[in-house]
Amino acid sequence: MTLTWPSPAKLNLFLYITGRRTDGYHELQTLFQFLDYGDEITVTTRPDNQINLLTPMEGIEQEQNLIIKAARLLQRYCHETLGHKASLGADISIFKILPMGGGIGGGSSNAATILIALNEHWGTKVSDDILAELGKSLGADIPVFVRGHAAFAEGIGEILTPASPKEKWYLVAHPGIEISTPMIFTDPQLNRNSPKRSLAALLLAPYANDCEPIARKRFREVEQLVSWLLQYAPSRLTGTGACVFSEFETQADALKVLNKAPSWVHGFIAQGLNESPLHRFRAGITRVLRQQ
Repeated sequence: MTLTWPSPAKLNLFLYITGRRTDGYHELQTLFQFLDYGDEITVTTRPDNQINLLTPMEGIEQEQNLIIKAARLLQRYCHETLGHKASLGADISIFKILPMGGGIGGGSSNAATILIALNEHWGTKVSDDILAELGKSLGADIPVFVRGHAAFAEGIGEILTPASPKEKWYLVAHPGIEISTPMIFTDPQLNRNSPKRSLAALLLAPYANDCEPIARKRFREVEQLVSWLLQYAPSRLTGTGACVFSEFETQADALKVLNKAPSWVHGFIAQGLNESPLHRFRAGITRVLRQQ
């Protein structure tokens, strides 16, 4: 069986850092929403236990790629923990459009898509709860992609409460650089003392991102991009960057601003979605398979 699966981007509509733990991780409150825009991953099952990434990514060793790590993690869980005897192999290729180090979840989304897709291709029937736990060992953002619904995240990002923010239109722009998450979180000037608030209170307050001042201070390209976008609409950093987004009520309004963009602004228009395109696709596949 060969299927091409969506691997959507996400935005952090707000992100507040509320403390730092003794193990070095940061406590946060953030609101995740998906976008109707992302990578595409094609999976073909194999009659053996080989897992191959047919489209390697420049600068990343295959065994260090989150796609391969997620595939091997699920394969190992099914063989060793569930006792599956069947061969669980796959050939995987990716059409990559989400930038690395962009703060829109590219690698995490890819890993989640592989967990969901291979679970279907292999017929291993692992629950989303377990897939999310497996994913969490690879990255804190992976569980929200596995669960497939917009969510308010607390703790280090692993405590998820489903949420339904307004599905606005966004202009998402990339400044042409990568930002390392550890670089932002280790900056001594990073605000780590935002007050913890309820989701209801946060939804009523102006949205912000505690990582943005550090990204703007350290990277001239981010500062330039945020300053340009703020002329037209509420705009801020997503995640630890480098992408910046502006919010609009309509697609037409977003397109008007993108059409004004100078040549150094590279962006796309997408709508926010509270249900992940990955889960919509899986539901469609499940209906088709049941009818066969």
